[in-house]
Amino acid sequence: MKKFRFKSVVALANAKLSVKSAAIVLASSTFISALLGLFRDRLLNSYYLGTYPTGIDAYTAAFTIPDFMFFILTSGALSVSFIPVFNERLAKGNKKSAWELSSSLLNLLALLTLMASILIMIFADPLIRYVVSPGLDESGMILAINMTRVIAINPFLFSIATVLTSMQQAVGRFVFYSFAPAIYNIGIIIGITWFTNGINLFGVQVFGGGIMGVALGVILGAILQLIVSLIGLFGLGFDYKFKISWKNQGFRSILKLLPPRSLDQGIDYVDSIVNTNLSSRMGAGAVRSFNQASALHQMPINLIGVAISTAFFPKLTEELGQGDDRKFNSTFRQALRMITWIALPVSAIAFFARGYVTSFISNIGNNDSNGTIASILGTLCVAIFARSIFHIASRGFYAHQDTKTPFRVSIVAIGFTILISVWFYLLGWGVEGLGLAQSIGAILEIVILLFILQRKSHYELLDKEYWRATSKMLFATLITGCVAFSMTKFVPLMATDTSLVITIPKFLLIGAVSFVAYFIASFFLGLDEVKPIVNYLKKILFKNVK
Repeated sequence: MKKFRFKSVVALANAKLSVKSAAIVLASSTFISALLGLFRDRLLNSYYLGTYPTGIDAYTAAFTIPDFMFFILTSGALSVSFIPVFNERLAKGNKKSAWELSSSLLNLLALLTLMASILIMIFADPLIRYVVSPGLDESGMILAINMTRVIAINPFLFSIATVLTSMQQAVGRFVFYSFAPAIYNIGIIIGITWFTNGINLFGVQVFGGGIMGVALGVILGAILQLIVSLIGLFGLGFDYKFKISWKNQGFRSILKLLPPRSLDQGIDYVDSIVNTNLSSRMGAGAVRSFNQASALHQMPINLIGVAISTAFFPKLTEELGQGDDRKFNSTFRQALRMITWIALPVSAIAFFARGYVTSFISNIGNNDSNGTIASILGTLCVAIFARSIFHIASRGFYAHQDTKTPFRVSIVAIGFTILISVWFYLLGWGVEGLGLAQSIGAILEIVILLFILQRKSHYELLDKEYWRATSKMLFATLITGCVAFSMTKFVPLMATDTSLVITIPKFLLIGAVSFVAYFIASFFLGLDEVKPIVNYLKKILFKNVK
């Protein structure tokens, strides 16, 4: 039996992947992370949503400001600004400059987010009390403030991990980059299952437990994620320097690209702050219910839009770097069609099977909380499709090193979304109104982005064949929706269905039959996306037939 060698396994995992392999790895890891996320939320909701809604609202609100600072300083801003410049240096064989700009960016973001984390700890009270969740009662307010101070270290830990994984993504290493978020969820699950019961060291109780233990699990998850990100650097040859090289041209280019995308991320998250603020005024549990519906609608977006567009992005930047606009247009259309073809039926099935999906994150039956989450999810189903498209549409601009246009479009779309969110709130439409506003805003954003991209390419990007294919996909989705609706009547969700052993098989049956209907409709409509699957099935079924 061969001896296990850690270095060999890491080297194999760190091998460069093709676009197809990268998409599979990203989708698989996102799916695993999503399953862990479902398990995490199911544990939390079973512990607190039915018994302590104020506490779980406070826990949910505590993430708002730390997440906002991470998104505005580091998140998507880094990957779309850093990767094109970093790749350009590597393509020219200038590794010294690539490592220098990586070290500089890592040190700068670590410094900025550390300062941000300290400021959040200091000003947590007024931020929670007057900005994030003014509708919480006093006990929930104090709990949210204390939890915010604990979770405030996240932006610092996340920023370091994000720089490290962005370097790996740029050179085609996706394994550790993609599985780091799953490790984060494991840390939170440990917090829910163990830290909530208290922490004892050498027989001495150092922590009393309760929902605050979940916040400690969040920090554990962030540390574990950083460790996994560090492992992904093995064999990369990263020459880290503890300094900021302000004269490095690549670093200065990134600094020019970073602000528009950072502000874009910030604008997006302002909308989230507004939703938390408004939902905190709608009764105990409303903050958590909206958060859970948003998380559920985000899962297919990550599986489809984020995974596929992330896998295609390096290739898009490479083709533009070579000055091949025709190849770029072809690759972009391929990615867009692939996302559209998958996202449309998923949105339809999610709408009709929303009650089944909600049961995955809560085992407290068909009570008011579950019904509210399912109702909000129904209003977010259009956003599943639109936001999946958004990720490839925005990367079309980032590949051109244009971060300003998506930012300007976001200002318009998010501003409009916030206005109608407040309007729907004043009309008394409740948390469902907030979800409806999200879907309307998401559609507006992708329409504007694709229109500008189309004009930028002199109308060669989205040709007539693309629009014909899209119309066929919409028709196939209509058929899928009818099948999904019929299946929910055939296998109804009962009030007593609290076990995953019951709800998952029902959902899988509805989803499988609906997808088969979509696949058959797509085949008879002559969509190209079906052909590789049909050919693969033929090889399996008829490989022994001469």
